[in-house]
Amino acid sequence: MTHPKHAQTDHEILDLIRQRWSPRAFDLSRDVSSADLVRLFEAARWAPSSGNEQPWRFLVARRGGPSGAFEGMLSAMTERNRAWAAAAPVLVMVAVRATLERNEAVNAHAWYDTGQAVGFLTLQATDMGLGLRQMAGFDRENARTSCLVPAPFDPAVLIAIGYPGDPESLAIPFHRETEVQPRQRRALSDFVYDETWGTALS
Repeated sequence: MTHPKHAQTDHEILDLIRQRWSPRAFDLSRDVSSADLVRLFEAARWAPSSGNEQPWRFLVARRGGPSGAFEGMLSAMTERNRAWAAAAPVLVMVAVRATLERNEAVNAHAWYDTGQAVGFLTLQATDMGLGLRQMAGFDRENARTSCLVPAPFDPAVLIAIGYPGDPESLAIPFHRETEVQPRQRRALSDFVYDETWGTALS
């Protein structure tokens, strides 16, 4: 049986991309092993980056871990994100170095490159049966302070990682509903242009 969140694509693509989705419900009985986490970040490591700067950094926090980093990340989230993310086995903060290491000039490609690293990580997670949800809904200064992020790095996104669980475990009805709704995307004609801006690729 096809999972309701697997994409119904208009054209043939890698099955791994079709299967990728962003769960909020996680299986509380399954942890993410250190070996699996290393595999995720090894995938991120090999993402392309301008000048090979690799401007990304990842701070990993496990639920119940001794450092308090997990609670720090939760405290920075919006209330709606905190409601489901507290059940994730692992939270990750992604930070970006917006300047070049060699001369501190602005790295105009830092955020783009970091997004590619997270993309590689996301596909690796999908291949391993892990669920991953990225969050923009958090207070960056709160996250910087609670997780001791030094300059010149900036918190970019928080990620919850775990094995997908039962949508009925989610407290907020909207979250339960969206967990099983089919995914939607713009048509290619809306964003791919052929020779002239606004002319759909034929």
